[in-house]
Amino acid sequence: MADSARARRLAKRIVAIVATEIEHQVKDPRLAMLTITAATVTPDLRDAVVYYTVYGDAEETAATGAALTSATGVLRSAVGKQTGIKFTPTLAFKLDQVPDGARRMNELLAVAQAADAAVAAQAAQARYAGDADPYKSPREVAEDLDEDPDEDLDSDDAEDLEDSDTDASTEPTDAGR
Repeated sequence: MADSARARRLAKRIVAIVATEIEHQVKDPRLAMLTITAATVTPDLRDAVVYYTVYGDAEETAATGAALTSATGVLRSAVGKQTGIKFTPTLAFKLDQVPDGARRMNELLAVAQAADAAVAAQAAQARYAGDADPYKSPREVAEDLDEDPDEDLDSDDAEDLEDSDTDASTEPTDAGR
């Protein structure tokens, strides 16, 4: 079994070989708008998957897939001759989904950006629900701090205050025993 570094190197080499052969050797007009994006090779170097993208609509993509299927033998022969390995890997072509995923991600980001702009516009028009200053302001201190605080009490209030002081000083009873 080969190491993964060798498989990665072979995958890079396969991408270069397949792209060059499609450009120079394979004379199929359906392969005009094709880009080879990546390749993966199994650890035993027996199978390779080549990823590609096509500039065009679904009909052109299907036609390019059919052209790649018909050119697989020629491309595999070229890979075998140029790599010089004991066993030439079988080639499978797969449409790369990364551009579609990137396009979908850009659409989602545009929707999120529009929603953020709507929230920002709404926030610019917003007003406070309560007071503009929701914090309590400190109480204003009386101007006459030097005066006696008991002076302002009525005589009845002063008596009630004295009675409550004497009630608090009485001893508790043992009624609970």
